[in-house]
Amino acid sequence: MSRTKKLYILIPILIIMFIAAHAWHKHTQKEYDVTGTLRIKQQDEISGIAASGINEDTYYIHNDSGDTSRFWAIKPSGAIESTVYFKGDPKEPSGVHDCEDIAVGPGPIAGKSYLYMGDIGDNDAVRKYITVYRMEEKKAWATDSIVHADAVPIHFKYPDGPKDAETLMIDPVGKLIYIISKRKDTVHVYTSPLIYKADDTLLLTKRCKLFFSGIKPFKWITAGDISKDGQQILVKSYVKVYYWRRKDNEPIWQTLQRTPQELPYKMERQGEAIGFTPDAKGYYTTSEGPYSPIFYYSLGSK
Repeated sequence: MSRTKKLYILIPILIIMFIAAHAWHKHTQKEYDVTGTLRIKQQDEISGIAASGINEDTYYIHNDSGDTSRFWAIKPSGAIESTVYFKGDPKEPSGVHDCEDIAVGPGPIAGKSYLYMGDIGDNDAVRKYITVYRMEEKKAWATDSIVHADAVPIHFKYPDGPKDAETLMIDPVGKLIYIISKRKDTVHVYTSPLIYKADDTLLLTKRCKLFFSGIKPFKWITAGDISKDGQQILVKSYVKVYYWRRKDNEPIWQTLQRTPQELPYKMERQGEAIGFTPDAKGYYTTSEGPYSPIFYYSLGSK
């Protein structure tokens, strides 16, 4: 067979092989996996997700305004392990006003893991105070269908007037509660000590302001999380996920002032929940809306 004829045969084969290899690469390098979906219609306003500190392969999710003082323990598939109820604010008809984020971290007793529920939403910026509820994690949260948890509340006021916020994070290194405001062109970062007395009302400390480019309301900050070891941070808007790595155990609010890396994110219907896996090798997101998908993203070698 002549060289010319060989080329006529080989070139199409090489092109086909290249296209197939490229398609396989795109398949194996897929940016996300759908691990499951939310299972019940009542999970229609999900605004937070956080990994359990004691129950393997368990994540906590909750609704925002309109629901009662409860949350769910689920598997990444969306399968419900338990519904956990807690006593909220007696001044609120439903026990809570607008729970917007959830976090897991240390607390007053060394070696214990605690869940923090952030009743911090304030669309009209009129609340006299916001509340964070701390609950010690229990093994029963992953085994019993209905559980009642003891919640220890702390009330906060902003030093510069009421704010709407949807981001609550726990820094296990600095032993601080972090709250990031949602709206306006520039958002603000606030902190308070992680250890507190029940029913105290404290003034938050304003640490810094952050600017994220984009168009309102898509750029508004809707969720965040700090990894279990305190070394990685995620903050998300409706359309982007931002990532930082801490340096030398510096304060998180200093870390946040550096230029973040943008991570993969498939835009959801109204994505307001993000949480690291316990080993911080990936993160989960989900959205408001009934039966929303649960997305998993790998952080690879970051």
